[in-house]
Amino acid sequence: MKNQIVAIGDIHGCSETLKLMWKNLEPFREYIHVFVGDYIDRGPDSKGVVDFLLNVRHERNCIFLRGNHEQMLLDSIYYKRRDHWIMNGGKATLDSYDNVELAEEMPEDHLEFYKNTLIYYDTDDYFFVHAGAPPYQSIAQSIKDPEAETYFLWGRDHLNALNVEWEKTVIFGHTPRAFPIRKSKMIGIDTGCVYNDVGMNKLTAIILPDELYIEQKTADKLLS
Repeated sequence: MKNQIVAIGDIHGCSETLKLMWKNLEPFREYIHVFVGDYIDRGPDSKGVVDFLLNVRHERNCIFLRGNHEQMLLDSIYYKRRDHWIMNGGKATLDSYDNVELAEEMPEDHLEFYKNTLIYYDTDDYFFVHAGAPPYQSIAQSIKDPEAETYFLWGRDHLNALNVEWEKTVIFGHTPRAFPIRKSKMIGIDTGCVYNDVGMNKLTAIILPDELYIEQKTADKLLS
């Protein structure tokens, strides 16, 4: 199954939607499952998302990438940048943990999950990352560039680039759109699972290398 991969977009605390998507992906259970990050924040059940992933992670070959929201949670612990995280949906995450006040008070296995997320996953044909990759240099150059890590979590300049220097296709989330982003050497699969905006409100996965998209309409009751 070296070249057969399922990539799953941003979940943002939508645990019921994730469970339905997991069932939808049953025919591909032997594939590598790459989650592109943002498991938490904004949605109603971030704790439930991580509980579920911890329970099923050994059923299939799973790779968990870090999103900018997991990074904000970790920054609230390591650098005490709590306000920035809270302003970007962190309060909903804390509420899902029975109203704990600090990320440090979360269960140890959950904290380990967040800390152990990967910044990227590289294969011969694809580069999986949360936000994207710098468009002005190759993937190989970005992997060696310490400054590129911030872009991997937050960047969006590649979306408007006329050309990219990448030697392979980049699969990413981070930027919610009504439909997957498909441009030369880039595929974006964040379809706004946690948003009620027109055309969004769905979780998207992509089956590779066939480029088959699987969508699951959001089943969670979203927070106002």
